Amino acid sequence: MTAFLREGFERPGDANGAELPFIPDHGVGGAETAEKAPSHRFSTAALEKRDQEEAWREWFRPVFDVVSSSADGQGFPAINEVWQLGGLTMSRVSGPAVRVARGRAHLRHNPVDHWVLSYCKHGASIIRTRNGVTRVPASRPYLWSMAEETESVRTAVERIQIFLPRDVFRDIAGVLDPAIGSVFDSPIGRILGDFMLALEREVPNLTRTEVPRLVGAVGSLVAACVTPSPERLREACGQIDVGRMERLRQTVRRHLRSPRLGPDTLGRLVGVSRSQLYRLLGEAGGVARYIQRQRLVEAYRNLSDPKITTPIFAIAEDLCFEDASSFSRAFRREFDASPSDVRRATFAGLPPIVPPQRPAAAETRRFGDLLHVF
Repeated sequence: MTAFLREGFERPGDANGAELPFIPDHGVGGAETAEKAPSHRFSTAALEKRDQEEAWREWFRPVFDVVSSSADGQGFPAINEVWQLGGLTMSRVSGPAVRVARGRAHLRHNPVDHWVLSYCKHGASIIRTRNGVTRVPASRPYLWSMAEETESVRTAVERIQIFLPRDVFRDIAGVLDPAIGSVFDSPIGRILGDFMLALEREVPNLTRTEVPRLVGAVGSLVAACVTPSPERLREACGQIDVGRMERLRQTVRRHLRSPRLGPDTLGRLVGVSRSQLYRLLGEAGGVARYIQRQRLVEAYRNLSDPKITTPIFAIAEDLCFEDASSFSRAFRREFDASPSDVRRATFAGLPPIVPPQRPAAAETRRFGDLLHVF
């Protein structure tokens, strides 16, 4: 992993010299693919169960020691996806419970000294740093450093990590070092977590030309989270809006079937004022328009799934439309096809009449908007 953190992951081999299942993920080829930021994927899925844990340990050796907490013979299905983003690196890990240690020998032989911003979407960790032992719940960002001895115990997790090299983020070293071992549970900390989720969702689309702006964007938001002064908050206002928009998107998805979902309820759930809410959703045509479109997109998904045979009027009612007629009119305006047209094509095994359009401009900003630095 050391080589990756500097230039790109090494391809580790097992004791017999056989290559482990390292899968470069650069797409099919061509000019468009060449513009994408480099990405990599390592999975134990193709291995025999008895070999999976050792392959995972070998993948991270000699940067970390990784030991499974699962019973022998249970297998170790795990995936690590990595994006090399110029001055920083983003990693996503899904795997079983483990103990992870970085000790003196690792520091001596592999002196990578990055800060690491971690966020567990599912699962929890107990991490020991020089500042003590910290229990980290899911959905809370926390900061640790590869420059010091560290040990953590993790449940089965799905985790996002951003590696921040010291030579790139030297300007905020005085902010980050005292915060090692911190869990960011403040409102701005939760926005940081939402920003990381938005970044994870969009990073496969990131192009090389957009990469340089990412460093400043991440640095501004992390600094504002650790020391939320008025000046730092102003510098990070664009990233704060991205985090809020991600929370808004998730909240609307969770409450699509609630007839009470409206500006007041949504603002309260997301934690923003009515004026902030309308500003965030201005490009989407307002709050009511945004919510309706998410409901229509959900209806399209249901009608495009051959396993779902729910009557169209019931789908409309479930998604809070007044009646089947108003639902059909709104659906046709959105997709230029009727609900029954889409369902007939689905049951006939035909290609979709209309591709499922992306949900809305305010939700799906171009990735450059995620990187905007004010």
